[in-house]
Amino acid sequence: MAFSVVMPALEMAQETGKLIAWRKNEGDRVTKGEPLLEIETDKAVMEVEAPADGVLAGITGKVGSDIPVGQTIAWIVAPGEKPPAENKSPVLAPRGTAESHAAPVAVSAAEPSGVQSASARTMISPKARRLAKELGVDIATVRGTGPGGEILASDVQAAPAAPVAPTQTEKKSTSLEVPSTLGRLMAERTTQSWITVPHFFVMREIEAVALNQYRDQMAAEVERSHNIRITHTDVLVALTARVLLKHPRLNSSWTADGIRHHDYVNMGVAVAVNDGVVAAVIPNAHTASLPEIAQQRREIAERARAGKLRPSDIADATFTISNLGMYHVNQFSAIITPPQAAILAVGAIADQVVAVGGKPTVRPMITLTLSCDHRAADGARAAMFLNDLAEAICEPGKFLN
Repeated sequence: MAFSVVMPALEMAQETGKLIAWRKNEGDRVTKGEPLLEIETDKAVMEVEAPADGVLAGITGKVGSDIPVGQTIAWIVAPGEKPPAENKSPVLAPRGTAESHAAPVAVSAAEPSGVQSASARTMISPKARRLAKELGVDIATVRGTGPGGEILASDVQAAPAAPVAPTQTEKKSTSLEVPSTLGRLMAERTTQSWITVPHFFVMREIEAVALNQYRDQMAAEVERSHNIRITHTDVLVALTARVLLKHPRLNSSWTADGIRHHDYVNMGVAVAVNDGVVAAVIPNAHTASLPEIAQQRREIAERARAGKLRPSDIADATFTISNLGMYHVNQFSAIITPPQAAILAVGAIADQVVAVGGKPTVRPMITLTLSCDHRAADGARAAMFLNDLAEAICEPGKFLN
């Protein structure tokens, strides 16, 4: 039996994917689960695994092409078997894919005379239509490179925008920066989150003497035994994950059916990449050791910056930490990533004058700001979570050893 290899949907609202490279050639034997091709989505370049054992045949997906989700781009057949001429065999999408995709839509209806014009036969994907509207591109002037002449997002991006008549007050020296695909996606998702999720914020300053000491101690031990660098982020991931188990509302997801609780913590860690930020996910962080967390965080961050993320690297986070301390930011508020119920913003550890025993003294302090979805948690729950996290930061060995 032949199995079709289709352009997968590796993330929400994905309409097309750009084929970056084939890992196998026509006629090569493939094994189910091994890397078969690389695809660029709105977030990053990701590897896609072979959906079955067999021989790769009938490759139609061209490297560099933007291909609609769900379109067959190759076949995996038995030795000696020929690929089907049409898609009549069962479709087995690569792991991590969606089962449906947005179909291209016609630009306009037929002419009243009953004879379709050239523009009426023009097809354009929903993503390309939205992009054309945002960039001011006249789709009637765009030549589609997709199947059947379909206009893809890449065609719209390559087309010149419609000229805009300058006003008297407009300066000719101004320029327009067109966001990258990732930048545009971040803008859409953060806007949607800010509009639809009722955010509230709780802030806490915590003494970081014990945190610094524990990090320095573990850094020396782990670097000597595992050759892995331990950071403050690693320690905070481990502590936060363990504290979250006592606060299920903060480790939940808001859904249309209600609040979904998780008995595990998949910790998202915000990683800066070109033109945006992605949340690298450390699965089961509540049980992972400090060296395991540090190793996973480093590996995923390296793949993120190289544009080689895997679908599992960014999937199923239940809570997120965003640390800007390395950029000398004292405190900030982060926007929640739905359907997560909260995100923790971490500022820099800095010396401050504080009162100890009624006298002023200097202590290293760290500021944490918790952003919460008020539908899933209230102020009292958020405060109790920060209280417990503050205790863990002041006694990290008690929670991690």
